[in-house]
Amino acid sequence: MGIGKQKLRTCLLAVLLLISGALWAKDPNVGTWKMNPEKSKYTTDHPAPQSLTVTFKEQPGGLIVDAVGTDAKGNPLKVHWAAKFDGKDYPSSGSADGANSVSLKKVDANTMETTNKKDGQVVSTVHSEVSKDGKTRTSTWSGKDSKGNPESWTVVLDKQ
Repeated sequence: MGIGKQKLRTCLLAVLLLISGALWAKDPNVGTWKMNPEKSKYTTDHPAPQSLTVTFKEQPGGLIVDAVGTDAKGNPLKVHWAAKFDGKDYPSSGSADGANSVSLKKVDANTMETTNKKDGQVVSTVHSEVSKDGKTRTSTWSGKDSKGNPESWTVVLDKQ
């Protein structure tokens, strides 16, 4: 084989690797995130936790989430779910609002919608967006206060 053909094959292989890497790009949510209490905005009925670390792992067609920390009263937090971006309900555990299932929808490369349900009834929805630089994740939650009135709160997480 001539040197010209060898260089051509090497170049083609490099291009194919670049293209396949772009096609299989990691979801920007994947990684470990810590709550930024100064940028987050909570409510009386949804007080800020003392600490919160959320880890997202990729799974085929979706994400696995493990969140740990300490709630506003000093109790341990431990949330877990594994779901696909197909809008179907998947089991969840440890949610402060009592949700026992979660469903996901991908809006675009950096944005997702999460619906939390308890026994089939929606208790909260979450619109989450990762910044273009990948360093900040902002989640706007919508739910109800203790009187049944609609309210929203925002959780800002920084990539670790």
